[in-house]
Amino acid sequence: MQTRCLWAGEDKLTIKYHDREWGVPVHRDRRLFEFLILEGAQAGLSWITILKKRQAYRAAFDRFDFNKIADYREKKIQQLLKNEGIVRNQLKIRAAVLNAQAFLRVCEEFGSFNEYIWQFTDGYPVTNHRKRLTDIPAKTGISDAMSRDLKMHGFKFVGSTICYAFMQATGMVNDHTIDCFRYKEICLLNKK
Repeated sequence: MQTRCLWAGEDKLTIKYHDREWGVPVHRDRRLFEFLILEGAQAGLSWITILKKRQAYRAAFDRFDFNKIADYREKKIQQLLKNEGIVRNQLKIRAAVLNAQAFLRVCEEFGSFNEYIWQFTDGYPVTNHRKRLTDIPAKTGISDAMSRDLKMHGFKFVGSTICYAFMQATGMVNDHTIDCFRYKEICLLNKK
């Protein structure tokens, strides 16, 4: 029996996400954009809610093609607001479009979103040594700085807590607890 982070619980979808994705460094722009949008959509909700809607999000948002999403007009936004497969929050849906536009500007300025976002950890994952779930903060100084900078670039739904969850999801930080089997696997992965 493998020991996992307590938050993984017993839901098969959450366990699969924990075991295969959470904490693995992401460097592809489209995947980074996906997590940025999903973490924003999660605000005020549980992550399992978003995980269960993830496939519907991919279908509704053109597989997170930020070039297409940046061009969404009012008709498309109204369609999304009627889509029962996603979180039908007008502010979050409109933020996804604005974020795609901001994402493109950042890509133009920095060469890629990957280059931009990973600068907050100097290009390398931060390995933490958390013993318990309660040791994991909701935000950090780095996520505060990231949030401020993203907002300055025109992003929405990117508060510090959302940014820290984004950092955890995309492997910018390894916040698996040290007793979790994934902790050492991610540490080894980050040394390559």
